Amino acid sequence: MAAEDERKASEPSSTAREDGEVAAERDGEPDYTKKHPLEYKWTLWFDNPKGGGQKQSTWGQTLRAVYTFDTVEDFWCLYNNIKPPSWLGPNTDFHLFKEGIEPKWEDPTCEHGGKWTVLVPRGPNNKQTLDTYWLNSLLACIGEQFTEGDDICGIVVNVRAKQDKLCVWTKTASNEAAQMSIGKQLKQILDIEPSVRIGFLSHNDAKMQDRKAMDRYLA
Repeated sequence: MAAEDERKASEPSSTAREDGEVAAERDGEPDYTKKHPLEYKWTLWFDNPKGGGQKQSTWGQTLRAVYTFDTVEDFWCLYNNIKPPSWLGPNTDFHLFKEGIEPKWEDPTCEHGGKWTVLVPRGPNNKQTLDTYWLNSLLACIGEQFTEGDDICGIVVNVRAKQDKLCVWTKTASNEAAQMSIGKQLKQILDIEPSVRIGFLSHNDAKMQDRKAMDRYLA
């Protein structure tokens, strides 16, 4: 009897076994409550000026911040609850910028930088292409796919009646190596044909020369 009692005492109780099994099952399941942090915080901005184009003196007066996020899950929460660019009316802009940087030329982080501009091809599928460009560029930026990602300020999508555009804003226009790296990778990310050229325009050139400003770099 003593041996039998000792054996029973050494066996885990049914409750203990059940608890252990439940714990093991929980360990093997993904934890859907855990969020995955991004390298930077990002803020989505929206601009829809009345009457179309704005003068430099009034640009940014209708610009407003919508939401700031810093996890993968919160990005998808935002993305799935806003309209894609193809649903927006003409003269509407979305801007996704690192937190603390305003999408304005005069912002201290942007003032010595510039932007790569991608023209969305015209045609029956241009709106689908616009949405694809927007999503892929968002994922590339927040996912740190650019080698020179630290030099990126943010992304802008311009919905226009004549032709839609997507732009990547950067910090240092004078750093040719960094800008060319970003431009070449942007073409790869958006699956743009090698024969299609995209241009980089510095903000200073744009301010000084307005519409006469020429692209500083081509990729």
